[in-house]
Amino acid sequence: MHFIDLQIQYKNYKKNIDAAIQQVLDSSQYINGPQVAELEEVLAEFVGTSHGVGFSSGTESLKATLMAWEIGLGDEVITTPFTFIASAEVIAVLGAKPVFIDVDPNTLNINPAKIEEAITPRTKAILPVSLYGQCANLTAINTIAKKHKLPVLEDGCQSFGASFEGERSCGLSTAGATSFFPAKPLGCYGDGGMTFTNDDNLASRLRIIREHGQAARYRHAMLGGNGRLDTIQAAILLAKFPYFQEEIDNRQRIANYYISNLPKGARPPTIRPGNQSIFSQFTIRVKERELVQKRMMEQNIPTAIHYPVPLHRQPVFSYLAYKEADFPVAVQAAREVLSLPMHPFMTQSQQDEVLSALSKSLVL
Repeated sequence: MHFIDLQIQYKNYKKNIDAAIQQVLDSSQYINGPQVAELEEVLAEFVGTSHGVGFSSGTESLKATLMAWEIGLGDEVITTPFTFIASAEVIAVLGAKPVFIDVDPNTLNINPAKIEEAITPRTKAILPVSLYGQCANLTAINTIAKKHKLPVLEDGCQSFGASFEGERSCGLSTAGATSFFPAKPLGCYGDGGMTFTNDDNLASRLRIIREHGQAARYRHAMLGGNGRLDTIQAAILLAKFPYFQEEIDNRQRIANYYISNLPKGARPPTIRPGNQSIFSQFTIRVKERELVQKRMMEQNIPTAIHYPVPLHRQPVFSYLAYKEADFPVAVQAAREVLSLPMHPFMTQSQQDEVLSALSKSLVL
């Protein structure tokens, strides 16, 4: 039993993937090859934006977007404490302050009702995370942002392929960034990412930033970095993309089967009306999680915890001086969440095996 089975996916698409890689090898255009621009165009059309700008990782996509907005020392960016560290890391690396907002008790995405009270004259952006593959409530967040004239950067590193009220993740706000890490819903065979936007000026700045701030060769208009998406990774993603909608449909079917058959004592994920999650993780909530996880492993069923320590309790953010009680929903979720095996090639018999082991492992 694999938590995520990348090998079966490769075997299914092997001919096309191998041919795409070979084409890059034959051309020797490993950096800025034509596949990068092609992928940007294809994925921007899928998301519904004017621009897609490829980056070397999802983290770099997030950071470069904040850099393009000139966010830095003394600024504040509102985000969630219940996510992977990259979401807040990119804020702090630029010298700005992550301002955490507790999460919704059902979806575990940032709670829009708590955002406005955290806005100060130093607030320069809002960075919601679309956790576990479900979009945050961008309608509410965008309304608040518009009122206060703030840009919104959706961290869609877990939600590429998801939709919110009929529109795609990463195309729902000022900008959206995603990750192509191998385990993501659309993954490459290394690191990769992309930022999507309808803002022509932002897209132009992003392309400059990812090339060491070069507006022209050896002419550096701003500070940037080495953030390019490798041509081979772009080629792999192009080879996999024609199958992506089928994988999205499979993820819906697999998630629905899980939800319909979860044993008593396992709280299913809550999907907000109007949302279609991509289920990058299928995450339930249980009591005495560590014991449940141990029992599952004894039955050879792998599980994962996304995420055991909220960001406000991470040592690297101790200087923010948040208290345990400041974000009670995030703290409680961190004690209970448990992710089950999930990938678009799971069979029903494999799911039944997971469900049976879970039933035997729960503490009621």
